[in-house]
Amino acid sequence: MSVNSDDPDYLAELYLLQLEREKLNTWEKIKLAIYDADRGEIFGKDSRRWVLAAMSLSFWWIFSLTLNPRTPKHLTSDSLIGTNPGLGFRPSPSTEDNVLSSLIWFRGSNASYSFWIQNLIKFLDVYKKPGQTPGQGQNIHNCYYNQPPSPGQVCFVDVKMLGPCTEENFFMYDRASPCIILKLNKIYGWKPKFYTDPNRLPNDMPFDLKNHIRDLANSSDQATRLELNTVWVSCKGESPADAEFIGPLKYYPKQGFPGYFFPYENSEGYLSPLVAVYFQRPRTGILINIECRAWAENIKYRQKDKQGSVHFELMID
Repeated sequence: MSVNSDDPDYLAELYLLQLEREKLNTWEKIKLAIYDADRGEIFGKDSRRWVLAAMSLSFWWIFSLTLNPRTPKHLTSDSLIGTNPGLGFRPSPSTEDNVLSSLIWFRGSNASYSFWIQNLIKFLDVYKKPGQTPGQGQNIHNCYYNQPPSPGQVCFVDVKMLGPCTEENFFMYDRASPCIILKLNKIYGWKPKFYTDPNRLPNDMPFDLKNHIRDLANSSDQATRLELNTVWVSCKGESPADAEFIGPLKYYPKQGFPGYFFPYENSEGYLSPLVAVYFQRPRTGILINIECRAWAENIKYRQKDKQGSVHFELMID
């Protein structure tokens, strides 16, 4: 058959061929779809198109061999997340009515605060059963500042160290002294630069946190000084009134995320470190605006868009 599409004879021949094919039964049409001798096609493609398809598949197969399934293609500054981790908090307000809600609101009755308790129980479930994570928990290591994890290992997060902020204590919601759990958002390969020099602390860092860092730096015990390798956190009322109503706070197991959890490398079984903030005596009947902030030399803070921090509201009736 001629292959010149401008040739009238070719067009006439193509038309007659199409008429003949319309008379074929179903089985004949199936066989023709598999192999068309007149057009030299197999499954609708001629030899040239099959070669191109094979080359394309070969290219993607070779390219896939260069990728590590646990390593993102774009890292830190080249990634969509960037290099500045933010904070997340739990329990999470319901998004059914308002996806932008950040209000934790409850009354003194069990029916009111049970939602928040169940939210925290669900969030902490994987921490209580680390063997259910990928790897079956076989690479989990009990870490400390002088015992960082070896390559391929991840650090154990012991939720029993969250002080009174436990399921057995109803996370203190039954006593109108709720616990809020903070976590640092994961960024692959990000390494914190710790505040290790007590003479170079930010002016806006809370006074009590500055004193704690200075005490660590001035310690004669080397193991204690290693605790400077921490991404610190602090929470406060956003306005002077909020600061008055928020009441005293305690942090468990410590006021920050230990440095041995970083960098995050998507290892099997990795769980983010946690800080439980215990609001001991917040004022009831008042909406309290709260900001919690992460502290490291390479965590940029900007209140306008909550970089390096998280905002939520607390109201207890």
